[in-house]
Amino acid sequence: MALIEKTIVDKVELTEVNTIQVRTATIIERDGTEISRSFHRHVVSPGDDVTNEDPKVQAIANAIWTEEVIAAYQALIANNTL
Repeated sequence: MALIEKTIVDKVELTEVNTIQVRTATIIERDGTEISRSFHRHVVSPGDDVTNEDPKVQAIANAIWTEEVIAAYQALIANNTL
């Protein structure tokens, strides 16, 4: 009876203010059959370091987060309008 645990990024969503919501699934399998799945979510904001993020998240951040987008997000935070 072999138990295997694997972790995958199974959902990536871009919000209206250009934050990226990331859902990670932890899957446990016994002999090739899934017996458990749990989720963890975190948010990555414009300007955050994405070096340790999943390649899909890095690609989205690099494509979307221009200097203008980062400045607009920082202005939202500074004005507390989120």
